[in-house]
Amino acid sequence: MKLSIVAPIFFAPFFVNAKEVDFNRDVRPILSQNCYVCHGPDKEHRKAKLRLDTEEGFKKVFSAKDPIDSEIIHRITSHDPDEVMPTPESGQSLNPEEIEILTTWVKSGGKYSKPWAYENPVWSPVPDKGNPWAHNWIDSIILDHWSKVGLKPSNDSNKVTLIRRLSFDLTGLPPNQKILEAFLSAPDIEIAYEKIVQQLLNSDHFGERMAMYWLDLVRFADTVGYHGDQDHNISPYRDYVMEAFNQNMPFDQFTREQLAGDLLENPSLDQKIATGYNRLLQTSHEGGVQPREYLAIYAADRIRNVSGVWMGATIGCAQCHDHKYDPYTARDFYSMSAFFADVDEEKHFAVGTNDLPTKRPPEISVLSYRDRKKLNILEKKELKNKEIIEEIKKIKSRESLTMVTQSVKPRVTRILPRGNWLDETGEIVQPAVPLFLGTLNTGDRRANRLDLANWITDTQNGIGGLTARVFVNRIWYLLFGEGISTSLDDFGGQGSPPTIPKLLDNLSVEFYKSGWDVKSLINLIVNTHAYKLSSRATNESKKADPLNLNFSRQAMHRLPAEMIRDNILETSGMLFKEYGGPSVKPFQPKGYYKHLNFPKREYKVDTDQGRLKRSVYIHWQRQFLHPMLQAMDAPTREECVAKRSRSNSPVAAMVLLNDPSFYEAAQEFAKQVIKSSDDDSKRIEFAFYKALSRKPDKLEEDILGKLIEKVKQELKGNDQVELLSWTAAARAVFNCAEFNSRN
Repeated sequence: MKLSIVAPIFFAPFFVNAKEVDFNRDVRPILSQNCYVCHGPDKEHRKAKLRLDTEEGFKKVFSAKDPIDSEIIHRITSHDPDEVMPTPESGQSLNPEEIEILTTWVKSGGKYSKPWAYENPVWSPVPDKGNPWAHNWIDSIILDHWSKVGLKPSNDSNKVTLIRRLSFDLTGLPPNQKILEAFLSAPDIEIAYEKIVQQLLNSDHFGERMAMYWLDLVRFADTVGYHGDQDHNISPYRDYVMEAFNQNMPFDQFTREQLAGDLLENPSLDQKIATGYNRLLQTSHEGGVQPREYLAIYAADRIRNVSGVWMGATIGCAQCHDHKYDPYTARDFYSMSAFFADVDEEKHFAVGTNDLPTKRPPEISVLSYRDRKKLNILEKKELKNKEIIEEIKKIKSRESLTMVTQSVKPRVTRILPRGNWLDETGEIVQPAVPLFLGTLNTGDRRANRLDLANWITDTQNGIGGLTARVFVNRIWYLLFGEGISTSLDDFGGQGSPPTIPKLLDNLSVEFYKSGWDVKSLINLIVNTHAYKLSSRATNESKKADPLNLNFSRQAMHRLPAEMIRDNILETSGMLFKEYGGPSVKPFQPKGYYKHLNFPKREYKVDTDQGRLKRSVYIHWQRQFLHPMLQAMDAPTREECVAKRSRSNSPVAAMVLLNDPSFYEAAQEFAKQVIKSSDDDSKRIEFAFYKALSRKPDKLEEDILGKLIEKVKQELKGNDQVELLSWTAAARAVFNCAEFNSRN
């Protein structure tokens, strides 16, 4: 059972006691989990011709004259195995809390509501703005919600924690010393905070941080995934994503360029690079590949991703039959895939090689946006200078291939019965959006990817409002540790409704009315009082809201894999902050690739500063993900991932302690600590301030001091005892939970 389903059920008694039962929040998740498989949208597998996902169907088992005598109540409370619903054979059963919710709902009239995720967001009036606690309208809505559910906010975060949180959230790096000290000494904290927010949003590191998340969504990787998992050329797309976020490209434009940049009038080079998105799926050129089979696989992969990234939808579930929980039909699935039938992606079946990188035409040779800008400036200068000529040569040497989308004559798209690519009896379909969400008006012209991209972000004649809601929910997750709806990847029948619907809808409307301004959205959220709260929970709030679904406190969680590595490198002074460029290969264990074939290969560690670049640039091998990333729950990027797992395993601790890269960083950090003072107490203070932005308490100082003395005793006589003892101390600091957490 999904966590997203457990959450609303777990809190059901709390909601029932607090207010009336709400259909979308309390009832729909129960029906979806237990009833829709047999009595839902899928007409082919529907039992007794009964639908419970529509009001019309529900009325067949509901008595308006005597609600408690309704058939649905008899069935869910029966002890007769031939009568009870869900049936014992289904493997599902209702617990007492769920039965209470359904009974209360039926007693109150069984009012149905349309699925919240398919209703356009509407701006709701903001409650009383007079409370001085509220910094903006978001706080006002949250305060109003807390008053209704009986919650109080935690205390404010201390200044150090707040700035560390902000820096990690917006750049993926700890705050530099100047920013921190300026904030701590500022006469007006609010003004200073706002300036820091702008400074971080304007940093190149903002784009790098946002790209980490976007690349999870679009399943970006440096390798093909299938067969020999050979390298392919795509890193310029990653740089395009970073640049788009750094330039604050409107999200609707960002969408159009990736899905259909090649179809724009006179597309720029960057818009062509953006279409690399359509080529990010897993591919194969294995000798036994049947092109028709793999084209069907590619089409399904693409629809899973497009619907997941932009719609928060699981249209991929309709590949073989109508969706079990949502109104998507198999026809919708294949009609959506027809939008991409013009993508030229068959050449590799004939020309793909086992070379590294393999051939994946169409490809173009490009320089990054920034290199092109530099080159343009240099070429306007006096070309007789030896230095300028060399700089031009250096820039041009960075030109690299990248996969792009080219439109060809569209392939015929059929509905494949049961998803069988060998069955050609299915009806031929044209590009179309899911019928229950509307239609595209293109006259006699065949709809294309650009029409789809526009529809996805059109708030008047498309699903732009729904798209905004999906994106806003994910941004909230990045800044609060959880979404307003916990189902970041499923805004459908199996998803969890938002805990504060007005907040999610208002943010969605605010986002698209701002012109899809991503930085403005983030700026608005991080300037709320709610964002600045402590992550420490009172016993009262733990009991009332253990999972913090109402955001009465901030979130504490381990940093993502990339940030853990970047934090260690930055703290040690080793991080190489070069922006953009090809993927890099830091250390990984020898022999890790021994099972990779076609071709056999060895992992070659970069020997230059490239190995010390930020982790967003690490070579992403789908079949053999870098072990450090894997130990810290980074995904293999075979599918869209909107929410990473957060595990706590011995393997992760062993990596932090023993990865040679981290040991090297600890040694470099130790050198800084030793150089800072001749006094051990002051050295410990320096180490804590550099790593955690604070002084150690007495217990921490004692523990670290004892560790240092113990190592010194064990290594007595070793001419490097000083360095080794402080390296041990640095490793201990790098392994403490606070260092690797966002609080």
